[in-house]
Amino acid sequence: MKYSIVFSAVVAALALSACEFRPAVVTPAVVAVPVPGPAGATGATGATGSTGDTGAKGSTGYTGATGSTGDTGATGDRGKTGGGTVVIIPAK
Repeated sequence: MKYSIVFSAVVAALALSACEFRPAVVTPAVVAVPVPGPAGATGATGATGSTGDTGAKGSTGYTGATGSTGDTGATGDRGKTGGGTVVIIPAK
């Protein structure tokens, strides 16, 4: 046990000293920035498109059916005949 702790410490020291830690060198990348050139000549005007065909005329709709005649209403009861009462309206 006495030698195992010393042996482990020596192995750890050798392992850590064997690794060389150097920071990585980063070189900036050269970025090519496109520079626009002068404008070119204007192109020719395109041809005019053709006019489309006129659509076909739709068909005429059907005439509706004639409605049925309504039913005749019920006949009213006959009125009562007057009694012996006479109403006289005075003249002005």
